[in-house]
Amino acid sequence: MLLSELTTLHVGGSAGTLLSPSTPDELVDAVREAWLDDNWLVLGGGSNIVIGDEGFDGTVIRVLTRGISQQGSRLTVQAGEPWDAVVAYAVDHGLAGIEALSGIPGSAGAAPIQNIGAYGQEVGDVLVAIDFVDAETGERARLTREDLELGYRTSTLKQYRRGLVVSVELELTESSLSADITYAQLAATLGERAPLVEVRAAVLALRASKGMLLDRDDPDSTSAGSFFTNPIVSDTFARSLPADVARWPADEDSGDNSSVKLSAAWLIEHAGISKGFALPGSRAAISSKHSLAITNTGGATAEQVAELARYVQTRVLTAYGVILQPEPILVGVSL
Repeated sequence: MLLSELTTLHVGGSAGTLLSPSTPDELVDAVREAWLDDNWLVLGGGSNIVIGDEGFDGTVIRVLTRGISQQGSRLTVQAGEPWDAVVAYAVDHGLAGIEALSGIPGSAGAAPIQNIGAYGQEVGDVLVAIDFVDAETGERARLTREDLELGYRTSTLKQYRRGLVVSVELELTESSLSADITYAQLAATLGERAPLVEVRAAVLALRASKGMLLDRDDPDSTSAGSFFTNPIVSDTFARSLPADVARWPADEDSGDNSSVKLSAAWLIEHAGISKGFALPGSRAAISSKHSLAITNTGGATAEQVAELARYVQTRVLTAYGVILQPEPILVGVSL
């Protein structure tokens, strides 16, 4: 099977072997077997990954296990459960804390790897622990939030700890109202707090307006989501940039002003790359709705996506001296 059929960007060659275990125990057994050859890839919802045109000649294990169990305000979610279904469940059951994470594609098991976040919330804000199988030892253990060292779009799982997330535990708040709304565009519409259903609806509408919802009728949604993370730089370096560069404190909650987060979207647009831009002859393009997304306009190759990403990096580096880092996981693709 072509892996392009299993990814939201719709690029990627064939898998050497494709396994689709349906229960948590079968999933754990499958990865332990695959790890014997040390040539494996765990694939969830396929939304935050770019797989090369040559494909992956090892074993690809699809994570399809689903299920949500609840004890009070705590949810235990199987890794293959679609993330947005988790948010919908929480909202429907009066559990606050992840309503602003509505509409993010992909699976629940991938959420802590990337420490997904949007509109003022991160999964790390509510994550308690994960059920994890270590690829080096084969051992299964419960890793706490502290073990994962969650940061802005990163964790030990993304950096160096290889293995499988079997399930995740989330501690939410029993409330029909949202947590404090810190994202200005939402707060302007909804106020400081609002009913969970209203926050979810507003976020889904906002994501749709940016082409960030999976929608067959929206060609801009054929992407891997945001392709670049917002750069975090020192305050000293930030002061050397033009005053109009969009920025904010990297850690607003702590009051630490030693580092600054820059807007990758602002940098891209002001480096001269407009929404909808494509290199000549390429089927990969910047989204017409959001400059952070690279879309497949139909028949794009992974190399065309990578070529456009490298071009964006070069333009931003030349204009501002900032190296944009890719957000998706790259498999057989180089930037």
